Parts: sequence; C-alpha cells; structure tokens
Amino acid sequence: MPSKASHEVRIIGGQWKRTKLPVPDKPGLRPTPDRVRETLFNWLGHELTGWRCVDTFAGTGALGMEAASRGATDVLLIEQDTQLVSQLRATVDRLGATGVKVERGDGLSVMGRLPPGSADLIFIDPPFDAGLYDKSLACAVKLLGEQGQIYLEAPIHWDETKLTAHGLAVHRHLKAGAVHAHLLRRIA
Repeated sequence: MPSKASHEVRIIGGQWKRTKLPVPDKPGLRPTPDRVRETLFNWLGHELTGWRCVDTFAGTGALGMEAASRGATDVLLIEQDTQLVSQLRATVDRLGATGVKVERGDGLSVMGRLPPGSADLIFIDPPFDAGLYDKSLACAVKLLGEQGQIYLEAPIHWDETKLTAHGLAVHRHLKAGAVHAHLLRRIA
C-alpha cells in the first residue's frame, strides 16, 4: 500500500515553503519531482519578483505555485480536469495567493487567446503520451516576453534540431529518472 507521502508534493522555496499540495490518483498526472523543481528554480534564480508565468498543464499546480511562492506576481494555472481545477482553486484560496489565477480549459486553446509577449516564464509539462509538445512550443513562443524562458518537461531530450524549428535553444538540461527537464530560450 502506498504511503500518504506519495500522494502529495511540497513547495520547495519562497513564502509557502513546505506547503503540501495533494496529488490525486489520476492517469497521466505526474508532478514534477522535487529534485527537478529545485534544480529548475536554481537555474532561474530563487527570486522571481514581478514575473508573469503560465503553467499550461497545471495538474497539481506544483510548478506555478512554486513560481508564485518565489514572488511571481501573475501566475496562470491552466488545467482541463474538473477535479484538479477545484483542487487548484482550493489551494489558491487556502494560501491567499492573490496573484494566481486558475482557468479551466485546454492549455493550447488558452495560450492561443493570451496576448503576445505576455509571459516571462511558461511551464510545459503535458502528459507524456499526449503528443502535445510541438503544438505547445509553437503557442508558447508567441507568448514569451523579450527575455522570456520556457520550461519543457518530456520523456526525451529535445535537442537543437527539434527546437530550432521553434526558434528556441536549450539553455539548461537535466535528466532525472524518466524525466528530461529543459530550460529554453529564444535563439538570439
């Protein structure tokens, strides 16, 4: 029988450090591991004050809530699953996270409605088998501000060949277990 700890993740840093986020048993729901989130936020810098972030396939909200905990002032959590949306809204209310908005919908459709240049950081972590990577990157690039970055989590390493078509390059990469974590930037 799995332990209760396997059904929650914790925010690693910032004002809500150690806050638990529930992880319901759902097919395809795979929260970003603590070690990977810690490395990602080390890459980004611990302070994200004033950043505008979009978590396109929010799930538990671990990535977006971590950004908000570290000072991001405008965080949009996009999630399709009704139960997860309710859970995200309850977490936002519990923490009084006034800069975090939860929107129920398809990550691609919602990104398509957002204004160009409106995000500093976009998290792309769809279900691994959904085939949404290329479409997500195409939408996300349009949303990036001048110095914006994209976090891409995938079961494979996205090399320069695949990313060049999107005008992106790998700034940082990490493999942890079955997860490849990429921090991407526009090609100069």
